[in-house]
Amino acid sequence: MKIAKKICIVLFLAVVLAFIYVPILLLAVYSFTDATMVGGAISGFSFANYATLFEDSELRNMIIGTIILAFGSALLSTILGTLGAIGAFYCKKTPRHLINYANQIPVVNADVVTGFSVCVLLIVMFGVSKDTYIPLIIGHTVLCSPFVYLSVMPKLKQMDNNLYEAALDLGATPSQALFKVVIPQLLSGILSGFMLAVTLSLDDYFITTYTKPSTFNTISTYVVNATKGSQTEIKTALWALSTVIFIIVVVVVILMNVLSKRKAKEARDI
Repeated sequence: MKIAKKICIVLFLAVVLAFIYVPILLLAVYSFTDATMVGGAISGFSFANYATLFEDSELRNMIIGTIILAFGSALLSTILGTLGAIGAFYCKKTPRHLINYANQIPVVNADVVTGFSVCVLLIVMFGVSKDTYIPLIIGHTVLCSPFVYLSVMPKLKQMDNNLYEAALDLGATPSQALFKVVIPQLLSGILSGFMLAVTLSLDDYFITTYTKPSTFNTISTYVVNATKGSQTEIKTALWALSTVIFIIVVVVVILMNVLSKRKAKEARDI
């Protein structure tokens, strides 16, 4: 029975992993061919899709703009989310619970609702021009900040509550105690929150659609629009883009796991 149970578990995991990764790997394979559609005839391997990806100025500008938006909004979200988590942690019980509940609403709320709300608030009510990047940046910051908060808060709970007070008793100013004592204890949570914010910004479609200028596209909005068009060369170049993103994610995950294992080993040796 135990052997049969193990076999069933392995088969189930294999099926789940196949559903997740086989389509990605299939897309990666076709990105190195001259096929015009996934599942179509292949007459030979080619790097034309990757050449188009890096040579086409429209695609290149779209990718650069997406990366700048992702890292810029992630930086703002990390600052706001970290300060919010620290402020809530040192609040009294009732305000802390209220802040925690308020932070959970954007997390469980649908992106389309958040995007439409930001659009109505800034563009309709306050008259902010949609031709600027202000609604877009604010929308992505609203999306990402709660997740940074959730990444930092567990680290605060693991930290000794008396560290801040001890630093003050030893002569540190409040700002010195914050930046030299508290924040160094939270760096792993802050980094995790920042990377999560980058991922969320890169992946977002609905908030971007409602708040972006008409002349600007991120990877998500560009891909959706490209699939509706008839430019086969652009569509196949997006296969290459998907493959590059997947490889980067795999490399980052492997590096993070290697570094975490190395740090754990060093901690055990000490």
